[in-house]
Amino acid sequence: MLHQIRPINPTDDAEIELVAIRMRDTLIEVEGEAIGMSLHDLDWLRARVRWHLDPAQSTATVLLAEDARGQIIGHTIVRVETDAHAVRSGLFATTYVVRESRRHGVAHQLLAAGEQWMVHQQLVEAATWTGATNHPLINLYGRHGYSIVAKHIHEVTKTGMVKLARTMGRVVI
Repeated sequence: MLHQIRPINPTDDAEIELVAIRMRDTLIEVEGEAIGMSLHDLDWLRARVRWHLDPAQSTATVLLAEDARGQIIGHTIVRVETDAHAVRSGLFATTYVVRESRRHGVAHQLLAAGEQWMVHQQLVEAATWTGATNHPLINLYGRHGYSIVAKHIHEVTKTGMVKLARTMGRVVI
């Protein structure tokens, strides 16, 4: 089933709030409730969504997935990262799909839409960081041609993290 994928309305406080809450939900799912709740408060998460929406701060987009009733059932945030050698690449900063909408292709559509945005930005690589035990996300990205290219221990949570990446060129749908 194809879902509607659209950019967030940058002036809609309710949409920004929903994405911030679901960013926290992602942290809880990946890191557990104690760590997930302690990493960032909702004020910080709201500010982070707005940071991604401010062209003076970042080159980014927040994409929302809607079901047939127009309910927001998922989101992804993608942005341009520039390394020390001025190489620009794309980063999926976060992706979340509500539980009842999982396994219906929503995450695949968000990933493809994010990659299309990155291609439009003429980026050479797409990547995301996630917890080393987040097998659903690791498997999703793997099906789209991503592989683990780096590992590290998160300095705050002390949990294992992996970077999944792939060279851009063609978008896998």
